Amino acid sequence: MSIYRRRLSPLKPNQVIDYQDVELLRTFITEQGKILPRRVTGLTAKQQRAVTKAIKQARVLALLPFVNREN
Repeated sequence: MSIYRRRLSPLKPNQVIDYQDVELLRTFITEQGKILPRRVTGLTAKQQRAVTKAIKQARVLALLPFVNREN
């Protein structure tokens, strides 16, 4: 019998995911600007959809870069 640890979500249960909270959204993207998958972030499916939507909205409003091009 194997024992699995239940991974806790990095967000609080009733925390609102807002596109203006850039510091929170940066924790869910890579250095290149890609959105991290659920298995890495530990979010629920509902939270992951909300984070993805917020990141995409922040990109359109130029709060987050689409691609990080540091040479």
